[in-house]
Amino acid sequence: MNQLSDRINSLSTSATLAMAAKARELREEGKDIIGLSLGEPDFDTPDFIKEAAKQAIDDNYNSYTPVDGYAELKDAIITKFKRDNQLDYNRQQIVVSTGAKQSLFNIASVMLNDGDEVILPCPYWVSYSDIVKLNGGVPIEVKTSIDNDFKMTPEQLEAAITPKTKMIWYSSPCNPSGSVYSKKELRALADVLQKYPNIYVVSDEIYEHINFVGGHCSIAQFEDMFERTITVNGVSKAFAMTGWRIGYIGAPTTIARACNKIQGQVTSGANCIAQRAVISALEATPDNVQYMIDEFKERRQLILGLLREIDGFSCNEPEGAFYVFPDISAYFGKTIKGQTINNASEFAMYLLENANVATVTGDAFGNPNCIRISYAASQEQIIEAVKRIKDALS
Repeated sequence: MNQLSDRINSLSTSATLAMAAKARELREEGKDIIGLSLGEPDFDTPDFIKEAAKQAIDDNYNSYTPVDGYAELKDAIITKFKRDNQLDYNRQQIVVSTGAKQSLFNIASVMLNDGDEVILPCPYWVSYSDIVKLNGGVPIEVKTSIDNDFKMTPEQLEAAITPKTKMIWYSSPCNPSGSVYSKKELRALADVLQKYPNIYVVSDEIYEHINFVGGHCSIAQFEDMFERTITVNGVSKAFAMTGWRIGYIGAPTTIARACNKIQGQVTSGANCIAQRAVISALEATPDNVQYMIDEFKERRQLILGLLREIDGFSCNEPEGAFYVFPDISAYFGKTIKGQTINNASEFAMYLLENANVATVTGDAFGNPNCIRISYAASQEQIIEAVKRIKDALS
């Protein structure tokens, strides 16, 4: 008798976490591994946020929190949405969760029925597809390419829509490509959706402040899209708070209350100390973390310049986040140091074993021709990592 459910047996292991675990294993064996696989800022959480957490401990915040978040945090989120995104939400439309990943899972759980289709522009964040599948949905991948900066066109969107289409999920800035949809590009997608009023949009904006072109746009800013968009965000990336595990949504009231309902049966409210700290983070203006964005921009130029010196790497210029997503398909079928490279997964493993550099296969993101390289690492590590990659491929 099979002890495990078909559901868990069909679930993929997170490729980013699997590569990080493999890198840790090799480090424990004494190998000098440079990790460029995880999407985690290498900065410390800003001091003013840490002080708010300490104050919360001293103030004896230790009880269960409201399922959908403290009222004061929801107010800070409402202020942030208005200040940064020109979006007007009320408390009933906000749900705070244990990370944006839980926010996404909540949405899928309350909106998808078996067989509902969810359009995913490729590449997409590694967990989108499996979250959709776990909740009975069917991921519909829309292939993009490096030639158009990995963005879905209105024509591609229209071609992917069927009578079963329930939602579209996308991130901007995008993990893994770093692509940023402009207001004009989002408006063109929204124009297509006007023909299909029952399709909802999940806009993942966790990287909004790590934006090198400015002018971040939320598709919910359009009046005709506000009531059909769920805006997902959090503090992990811009505030270097990955381990604090706080994400949140702004959504139509019915959807937000449904997310509150399911969260009440799964995890209840998010961590009390983290919530108090996030109030301080969101009440501060984005200028308080500009030093991180400036450093990421320098690293982007550094790693792009170095990677473009390697034959077989084709890189566009990402406009946000902290990843490059080079097309390395020129290596497929080639034999290097006695090892034949057949796909991106084998290429990423080759780099780990022969260059001691951890990256992530593009297969996990819906693009089998690329690998994802995080430049959330020091400039010294970036220089050394690319040198190792170049040496291993020469």
